[in-house]
Amino acid sequence: MSENPVSVHRSHGDVVKRLRRAEGHLRKTIRMIEDERPCPDVAQQLQAIESALRSAKQVYIRDHIDHCMDEHVKDGAAAGAVLAEFKQIAKYL
Repeated sequence: MSENPVSVHRSHGDVVKRLRRAEGHLRKTIRMIEDERPCPDVAQQLQAIESALRSAKQVYIRDHIDHCMDEHVKDGAAAGAVLAEFKQIAKYL
């Protein structure tokens, strides 16, 4: 199943936006550290980065389950193979 070519999920655009937001937070945090900004301010930015990444990951994985795994079931993939793929990706949630 995982050997299939990568398809574009409907959530990819949203995931990219979330990752770009995280990228912006990361750049800002680096500047803040270089500028010796107060630790609580930097910690707040680090929290924003972590939150944006977590959110992007969850959207991406849930869409994979809804999109790819659903297709595998519809295409008649063996239940054991689908379950194995679910277990593989669920560990990242």
